[in-house]
Amino acid sequence: MSIKVAGVSKYYKQQLALDDVSFAIEKGEVVGFLGPNGAGKSTMMKILTTTIDATNGEVAVNEYDVQKNRNEVRNSVGYLPEHNPLYLEMYVREYLWFNAGVFNISKEKIEDVIEQTGLAPEAHKKISQLSKGYRQRVGLAAALLHEPEVLILDEPTTGLDPNQLVDIRSLIKSFGNNRTVLLSTHIMQEVEAICDRVIIINKGKIVADKKLEDLRKGQQQVVEVEFDYRVEEVLLKRIDHVKSVRNVGGFLYELTFDTDTDMRAAVFDFAHDNQLKILKLDQQNQNLESLFRELTS
Repeated sequence: MSIKVAGVSKYYKQQLALDDVSFAIEKGEVVGFLGPNGAGKSTMMKILTTTIDATNGEVAVNEYDVQKNRNEVRNSVGYLPEHNPLYLEMYVREYLWFNAGVFNISKEKIEDVIEQTGLAPEAHKKISQLSKGYRQRVGLAAALLHEPEVLILDEPTTGLDPNQLVDIRSLIKSFGNNRTVLLSTHIMQEVEAICDRVIIINKGKIVADKKLEDLRKGQQQVVEVEFDYRVEEVLLKRIDHVKSVRNVGGFLYELTFDTDTDMRAAVFDFAHDNQLKILKLDQQNQNLESLFRELTS
């Protein structure tokens, strides 16, 4: 078991931040930890990384107790906090060498991590010169230096532009090939793009714990598409399995399908056949959106 949390509560003076929280994560899972702002996500992650202690309950990472075996936990966990703590005056390689010294890691490993996180084109620069997306890559590289078995990422895509989002999501998803990833976020698209399972927390309590494939079963699929011209809704309704069409505004349409088969290919074919260009195309998990709103509103 990579992570085991049993009956954990956390008080900040009189304020209850976590209320009898329990969950377990198997090795190799990529799990989305969802909740609105202030739900307790960051507090739980700080406990998992030994940054703070729980008031009550038991927590183990890679079967090490987070209070009794702090060093072992820190050696097996890579952590990217919500506010990525970087020394902006340092160069990228200099910063990674500085972090590597904590774990007595060779310079060859630093170059491996730079390559793995796509930092090579910017590695000669000062961190202050980097975009937000590349700064996040530096934080991820530092978290990966000691080859941790568990990655804990707290809001890793906050503030990124759409292109940076795609790159960082792809990078995080690749980490799940050989390690456990716990990803904190309040963005549904993050979970859809990266995770196998979702845990939802609200007001310090776990209110849902489900696999994404279970949420997709029997769901009402929604595809949001933007064309370069206005399209008659009657034409869009001819696409297979379309249940309803809604013009969101301008050339943006929301198509609801009565199937859980990915219908984006059908929308692409429709655009091609009608000589249209697609400017935007998103698929939404209506069940996940609905569940989140229901449990956290």
